[in-house]
Order: sequence, then C-alpha cells, then structure tokens
Amino acid sequence: MMTQPQTRSALVTGASSGIGAATALRLTAEGWRVFALARRAEKLEHLAEQEGIVPVVCDVTEPAQVAEALKTVTEAGGIDTLINNAGGALGVDPVAEGRLEDWRWMYEVNVLGTLNMIQAFLPMLREHGEGTIVNLTSTAGLVPYEGGAGYNAAKFGEHALTGALRLEEAEHNVRVVEILPGMVKTEEFSAKRLRGDAAAAEKVYAGVEKPLVADDVAAVIAQAVMLPHHINLDQVVVRPVAQAAQHKVIRRG
Repeated sequence: MMTQPQTRSALVTGASSGIGAATALRLTAEGWRVFALARRAEKLEHLAEQEGIVPVVCDVTEPAQVAEALKTVTEAGGIDTLINNAGGALGVDPVAEGRLEDWRWMYEVNVLGTLNMIQAFLPMLREHGEGTIVNLTSTAGLVPYEGGAGYNAAKFGEHALTGALRLEEAEHNVRVVEILPGMVKTEEFSAKRLRGDAAAAEKVYAGVEKPLVADDVAAVIAQAVMLPHHINLDQVVVRPVAQAAQHKVIRRG
C-alpha cells in the first residue's frame, strides 16, 4: 500500500537532532526533498551535507522567523507535508513546586510553536490538494503522571489542537496525523529535561531492553506519510514492548 514519493516534499521542525534529524534522513532516503528546520545553525550542518536536505534556521516560537521560513520554502517550490516535531520537556517538579518559566517554555514550544507552523503553512497545504500535517505529541498527552504536570499540560494541549485541526481540515483534504511516542532514548530529551544531569538522564532508561530510538519513530512517521493520501492514521501510539503502559516499564537487572 506504500506510494512512491517521486517529488514529495516535507518540512520537519526540531530537525537538528533526535527524532527530527532521523525523520529528515529517513525521508530523503526514500527520495523526498526535506526542509530541515531548527534553531541551531551549527546543529544543522551535518544534515546540510545530505543530498535532498535543505537546512532552514528558525525558532518556531517566533512568528517573524516562521514567516521568513515560509518565504524560503515557498521560493524553493513548497511542501506537501509538514511534520511538527519541535518540542520538549523541562523539569520534573510536582505541581506545588513547578517553575512558571518552565511551564511557559513548554507551552510555547509544544503548543504555540506548532500553532505558528500550522498557521503559516496551512494555505500551502490546502492549495496542494493533498496536504499532510504530522504532529509529534506524546503519550504524556494522554496519561498524566507525577512530576510531569507541566509537560502533560503542554502535550495535552497539543493533542487537543491536533484533534480539532483534523475535524476542521477534512473538508480541505488535509490529512492530520498524530504520532504519540512513549519511551524514546535520544541524545537530548531527558538530558535537557533534567537540566544537563547526564547520570540522572541515563537512569530513565536503566534496565529497559531495547527502548525506542529516534530511527524507530522516524520509521513510523515515514510509514504514515507514505500511505496513500486517503488513508489517515489519526493517532499512532508507539512504545517499546518493555513499556506496556505509561505506568508499567519492565526493567532487567
């Protein structure tokens, strides 16, 4: 059922590392042209060397920068697929001790950043006739957990945005896909959340046999966007087998 994306073109946010970078590389390997968007120019340098990838420096929380990115992409021929991967978590404080600046940052990057990108590129996707939007949310947007309230709130918000968008854009034949990863071991997510404490970040995955890695999620994203356009994977929850649920993780040793 897979289509052959001869001239397919996507924009991937948060593409400098982790799931975003893996997705950009996976799609170019399938013959796509990919605009790899991220804040850090130096982190995009390794992707710029890959044929088929166009680096775009942009902070998704800054509307003026998003407008410039739209201009760049439009002048280069446009896209048919927008993959909103930029996001993140910060802190593990309980609600009673949550830092307002952490909560604000998580809301801005996960919800408002996604909103900025959608509002900018939606006219292009509608005009294409078979546009696709993929939002990378999280199982944290389905099930709250202790120490996760700020991230839960942000991802619940992005999850709700995605559901409403799907209803609103069906009449424009814009496909809206939500990918909800569980435990994924990447080089930056937990380290950033734990404020650079590498030892604490490593403990998150301790004893877990084969936690998901960025390439695993990228494979799921590629599958979703390469299916014939009339097939919409509304919500895809993807976890390692060792994580049977948000609250149940099998650890060995």
